Amino acid sequence: MAERAMADGETDQLRARLQAYVGKAMGPPASAPDPVNIPMIRHWVDALDDRNPVYLDEELAATTRFGGTVAPPAMLQTWTMPRPRIEGIAERGGAPGEINRDHPIPLLNEAGYVGTLATNSELEFVRYLRPGDRVHLTTELESISNRKTTALGQGYFVTWITTYMDDQGEIVGRQLFRILKFDPSTIDVARMKPTQ
Repeated sequence: MAERAMADGETDQLRARLQAYVGKAMGPPASAPDPVNIPMIRHWVDALDDRNPVYLDEELAATTRFGGTVAPPAMLQTWTMPRPRIEGIAERGGAPGEINRDHPIPLLNEAGYVGTLATNSELEFVRYLRPGDRVHLTTELESISNRKTTALGQGYFVTWITTYMDDQGEIVGRQLFRILKFDPSTIDVARMKPTQ
């Protein structure tokens, strides 16, 4: 029992260290590598079989409330995704590039919470993007839960908010993204077995 109390004390210290990141940027501001463009919109709508003509038909789109072609709102995040560096991607937990060491994710990894499960994503669209718009973003850590015991083991829910802006700094959308960072060594295998 003394060993368990010590582990709880260590976890409390970890939680306090994690809390220091809440409300802070999770990295520097970033910009999309390319402006919003018709070829990428075409790839998106073809892949998803989304035939809304305001995405590709300039003549028809000009007669709508949009006054011209627009990008599908769900593409918001895709415009700012960096090109991945494949070498070392597994060691980075799937991150496309190096992660800032002064960040809660490496801290959780170092503490043994190496499992990552995306749990939810919520998008808010403020305005439609148009071809030529260049998207910029900032990301801030919104919250880190107390340690939870889940079917995947013990872990922390980490939530951040990304704010997307245009060249004028006007907000065009937001994304709330939450992951569970868990310690795979704490998985209760008996709990994972299907009941008969």
